[in-house]
Amino acid sequence: MASLFHPLCGSNPDTLLKLLVANGPIALNRWPQFAIALTVALARWPFSAAERVVFDLTHRQDKSMPAPIFIVGYWRSGTTHLHNLMAASGQFGYITPLATGMPWDILGLVRALEPLLEQALPQDRFVDNVAVTPTSPQEDSIPLATMGAESYYHGLYFPARFETHFRRDVLGELSEADLERWQRLHQHLLQKVYIHQGDRPLLIKNPVYTGYIRHLLKIWPGAKFIHIYRDPYRVFVSTRHYFNRLLPELALQSYQALPIDELILESYPALMKSWREDTAKLPPHQCIELRFEDLQANPLLELDKIFHHLQLPNFETARPPMEQYLATLQDYRQNQYTMDDATRGMVEHYWRELIRPGSPPSPIATETIE
Repeated sequence: MASLFHPLCGSNPDTLLKLLVANGPIALNRWPQFAIALTVALARWPFSAAERVVFDLTHRQDKSMPAPIFIVGYWRSGTTHLHNLMAASGQFGYITPLATGMPWDILGLVRALEPLLEQALPQDRFVDNVAVTPTSPQEDSIPLATMGAESYYHGLYFPARFETHFRRDVLGELSEADLERWQRLHQHLLQKVYIHQGDRPLLIKNPVYTGYIRHLLKIWPGAKFIHIYRDPYRVFVSTRHYFNRLLPELALQSYQALPIDELILESYPALMKSWREDTAKLPPHQCIELRFEDLQANPLLELDKIFHHLQLPNFETARPPMEQYLATLQDYRQNQYTMDDATRGMVEHYWRELIRPGSPPSPIATETIE
């Protein structure tokens, strides 16, 4: 059963009403979730509005924030595992679960009510067994969707328009107004997170940003990018599971026969192409690629390569806490999915150029940490 507390509880009344008008009616059995989200938004509104006014007055002209480090890669390619590993070093700031849930209130209510709010966190993520703690680093997709930026999460909330939102956000069918709104909210969110995290350089993870490098460079010319990729067969079955698992938790409308397979098959090559084109002329110290399988086999060696290639400081200082984090994963339980002949054939047909020669799929796709 889906939680009554929907991610949109962290939104504001104006954004909630705009989403409702733009995306159509809510299913009767999901009205309690929307009603709670609206009630929480109205209760928070005076505090959220005050925080925004104070922040704009005191930090609008602040140019001291360094460009973030972005971890990109298609869904289920290992981005979360790499994000958790690097965040464990203590050298980077990141978006916490509470900042994800209440992006308008990071510097006010979140700080004031942190001990109380932490008790409401789930034990793990909806889609796998990765633990969620008060310090678990999160991507920026949910908070930006909550704030009103165009997002594929709006398609998960309102699946009647799932394909429309997916194509806008993931496949780049954004208008100039969409891009301007995303840029404004992205900067606002990251500037507040930077303050919340004690002015540490930010480490931001988002699969969608695999196709957004050119947009990010316009905001952060000095940004650095880490692209992690994985066996495409495993990527497909795990991403299919990811979306099918999130819908029952997040959808505010009924959903049937969504074109999930088709959109995965179309978007994976599109994002890989965007990554190659957008980073082709970047200097070596601004981007690096690695295979998930290599990170899994020898994590500290791969992390050493990342730190040195991107000219990140203090790897020897960062190494011990990252080793400690790796030790906590000893008992991590993996999901497993069968991969039938039809699925193999479909992946090979659409992604033949992305499948490494001589690497046939195993009959079982074993899901590790994303």
